[in-house]
Amino acid sequence: MAVTDAQNPLLGETTCGTLLQKLQEIWDEVGESDEERDKMLIQIEQECLDVYKKKVEQAAKSRAQLLEALSDARIELARLLSALGEKCFAGSPEKASGTIKEQLAAIAPILEQLWEQKAERVKEFSDVQTQIKKICGEIAGNLNINDNPTVDDADLSLKKLDEYHAQLQELQKEKSDRLHKVLEFVSSVHDLCAVLGMDFFSTVTEVHPSLNDSTGMQSISNDTLARLAKTVLALKEEKKQRLHKLQELANQLMDLWNLMDTPKEERKLFDHVTRNMLASVDEVTVPKALALDLIEQAEVEVERLDLLKASRMKEIAFKKQAELEEIYARAHVEIAPDVAREKIMALIDSGNVEPAELLADMDNQISRAKEEALSRKEILDKVEKWMSACEEESWLEDYNRDENRYNASRGAHLNLKRAEKARILVNKIPALVDTLVAKTRAWEEDRGIQFAYDGVPLLAMLDEYAMLRQEREEEKQRMRDQKKFHEQQSTEQESIFGSRPSPARQVSTKKVVGSRANGGPNGTPSRRLSLNAHQNGSRSTTKDGRRDNRLSGPVGPVNYVSISKDDAASHVSGTDTATASP
Repeated sequence: MAVTDAQNPLLGETTCGTLLQKLQEIWDEVGESDEERDKMLIQIEQECLDVYKKKVEQAAKSRAQLLEALSDARIELARLLSALGEKCFAGSPEKASGTIKEQLAAIAPILEQLWEQKAERVKEFSDVQTQIKKICGEIAGNLNINDNPTVDDADLSLKKLDEYHAQLQELQKEKSDRLHKVLEFVSSVHDLCAVLGMDFFSTVTEVHPSLNDSTGMQSISNDTLARLAKTVLALKEEKKQRLHKLQELANQLMDLWNLMDTPKEERKLFDHVTRNMLASVDEVTVPKALALDLIEQAEVEVERLDLLKASRMKEIAFKKQAELEEIYARAHVEIAPDVAREKIMALIDSGNVEPAELLADMDNQISRAKEEALSRKEILDKVEKWMSACEEESWLEDYNRDENRYNASRGAHLNLKRAEKARILVNKIPALVDTLVAKTRAWEEDRGIQFAYDGVPLLAMLDEYAMLRQEREEEKQRMRDQKKFHEQQSTEQESIFGSRPSPARQVSTKKVVGSRANGGPNGTPSRRLSLNAHQNGSRSTTKDGRRDNRLSGPVGPVNYVSISKDDAASHVSGTDTATASP
């Protein structure tokens, strides 16, 4: 009952003294001896000492653990600050103060913040390193990079992060430049393939499959750039060769069309071929302008026209011969067209000459004829002026013989103006002839051949003209002397017999057709002057154009209208008889 009361907290506070008192009371009731009592008290004290000792050991162990945790926390703090590149952290205790638990409680939130900052920094490092690795892989040609790079958590400082960011920016710039080059190359390939009529996708995917826009990612490696550059150069060379081939075909088509007078409607079918005849490589940008089927079409047309040209060779050759004859005719060069045509016919029928060679030879003849005509042009222009002046001279002589020229008839004032201009022009004839002779001689000395005008030596024509002009002047002087002599005789007769009308018929006042020093029917130089003395009785002319006076006979070339001196004398004698008749 006493023991139960001692353990009941409702009976009062239980202490060691009350328990010991209870124990004494129990021992008293039981009658325990003092020895037993002392023995039991020693045992109780020992047991209490063991409990205290155990508790002290537990408390010391807990303190050691707390100190170790505090040390680890401080080491982790230092490591985190070092890894993050921080010298200190805001809010961290500068000095150790307070109990161990207080110190742990103070450093715990700092570690939490640093761990969060480290996790964020590791993510940033991972992101930037991933991008760097990806771009490096793209530059190296490896587009399938899926593994994440390992982040070195020993150095997570902002300085290191900035270095990675700088490296990333350089790589991004290089990637942008490479991508720009790739796009330029791809654009060039697209344009060239369009002009050449080639499949763009098959061409570009042969370089690298990623260059197809459908993949969404394009290779920017050195190998891809090199292969793209090589492809562009190959396509440009192909474009250059095709353009050269097409221009050759276009020139051949134009030559064949011009030879065979192909109508415009048929030529328009090949406008897509001829429009680039003079274009440079860079100027040809129309899609399929240099496609293979277009070039093949032009080749087929050229072959067809070549076969047609061979069948029409005679017609084409005679056309060129006609052109050659026209050039020589305008240049007043005499040739033998019948002989040339017979020769052309014989060459074509024999088959010993290629049509192209024959046409090329005739083209060379035409070129030489044009050069010769050009060298003769200045002299021929002066010959035309000389002949035109001679025609005016002839007209002026007829005009001067007309006794009614000053009458107030219709158109008389126009003839008067023409006569004034003709006199000025006629006065220039001697100088013009001298100039023409000098230029003709210079031309002959320069080329070592004779200058012929429609087969007649021009110097001979000029020499003959000078001779006839001199004879005409002499004839005029003789006529003036005869007229003066007759006038003197008439005056003497009138003084002796007196003036009275003559019953004889009066002499007609019409103009006397006399010898024309100018040549043709109206006194103009003949366009085809022959100096064959044996056939025409005129003075013969040597090869160099000089006169040969050894042959006698009437003077004057063929086609010159001339009247012999006997006719002129009979005309004069008739005049004298009419004047002297009583």
